[in-house]
Parts: sequence; structure tokens; C-alpha cells
Amino acid sequence: MGAKTFTTLLLGDVYGDPGCRAVSFRLPSIIKKYRADFVIINGENANNGFGITPDQVDLLFGAGANVITSGNHIWHDDELVDLYLDSKERLLRPANYGNSLPGHGSVTVNVPSVGDVTAINLQGRVNMFPIDDPFKVASDLLRTVKSKFVFVDFHAESAEEKEALGFFLDGKVSVVVGTHIHVQTMDEKILPKGTAYITDLGMCGPKDSVIGSNPELSIQRQKTQMPMKAKVLDSMGEIHGVVVECDVDTGRALSMARLVE
Repeated sequence: MGAKTFTTLLLGDVYGDPGCRAVSFRLPSIIKKYRADFVIINGENANNGFGITPDQVDLLFGAGANVITSGNHIWHDDELVDLYLDSKERLLRPANYGNSLPGHGSVTVNVPSVGDVTAINLQGRVNMFPIDDPFKVASDLLRTVKSKFVFVDFHAESAEEKEALGFFLDGKVSVVVGTHIHVQTMDEKILPKGTAYITDLGMCGPKDSVIGSNPELSIQRQKTQMPMKAKVLDSMGEIHGVVVECDVDTGRALSMARLVE
């Protein structure tokens, strides 16, 4: 008798070397612990908080990621943009940057036990770059997607914008998760039409930090309002995300639970 559920780990923004180390060393055991069939990780901040390098992409895939999503910092590493964004189909950049730029905004991966699984990467516009409408881009993409399982990473600042997209896609995709804020929210739920939703996954990065950065420097930034460059806190890493169970027959979410490891 085949499996009745499909288990996916969705992990928050990997931040700096502490986040990379945590994922590299601990993700394989987390996959075993939750019996995960599929893993999606946001690699947005792996390179000292800004973007991701080709070596870090290889490290995350080697640790067990099936898809790496990103956001506004994906363009920081020239080597990645020139060599990896087009060639690595499972490394995503937000789809609503348009088709004229390098890279892929979505990918479909065949998983032998359940068939095709699609991941879509989108970016918000509230308090961010005014790129293409994520609601329209999502609708356009879904017209061509045939997968039963569809997972959306919405990299955005605004909780309102994230919740609105969650309800907009309710019943059309399996899961909508927010990234970018680095603080895990406690609003995980199954929406009325069967889509799992959380406003922000949190961060795979240094514990006891200010969204990944050194607290002392962050305090000075706030007190002085001077444009000091944030520095990654070199401390033990912590992994934040969610575990989602989906029904193999319908693709609808059955449960979503926050993960802190």
C-alpha cells in the first residue's frame, strides 16, 4: 500500500556561515526525523547576509535541499548570476522579476513516489522594489502548472501582502510560506480551501542575533541612525521552518507545524 501523505520541509532564509553550517551538518538528520519527502530552502542570505555563492548552492543541495528559493539579494554575486542562475533549474529567483533577467522563477521536479512537484518563488512589492505584480504572475504561472503539489515561497516585507496572497492562492496551491523577515511567526494554519499558510518561516542562522546580525552593532545602528554595515553574528546556528503534510490524492495540506531545530 502506497504512502497516503507527502511530507515537505520548508526552511527559512539561510543567513551567513552559521546558517550554512547548521544546514550542512543537521539537515540530513532533520530529514530522517520528519521522514521528509521534499525539502525547499531559501538561500537568500547565505553569503554574509547578502545573496548566495555557487559553492553555497552546492553545499545546500548536497545537504538535502531539493529546491533553493531566494529573493531580492539573489543578484549580489556576479559569478552566481553569470554561471548558475540559468544552468541550475532548481535554484530559483523571484518569478516576478520578469523573463528578461537570468534564472528561473519556478521549477517542477519529479518525485517517484508522487509524481510532479512544483515550487514557485515570488517577491512582494510593499516596501520593496516595484517589480511585476506577484498576484498576476502567480495566476499566469498556475495556468501552465499541472502538478498536484505546488509550493510557493513569497519573499516579502508586508504581513498584509503575504496574507492576501495566501488567501488569493487558497485552494489553488498546496502551501504558501513567507520569507524575508527572519522572525518565525506563530500563525501557521490551513486556510478554508486547503492551502497551508504561514507569514514567515524564520531563519536558518545564528541564535541570539538580531535577524542574523551582531546585536551590539544593531543596537548602535538604532541608537545613532548611522548607516553601519550589519555583521553576521558568529554563533551557533538554529534552523527554523515548517513541516507540511499533504494528501497524496488531492495535493491539499493536511497539517502544518513549525520547526525549530
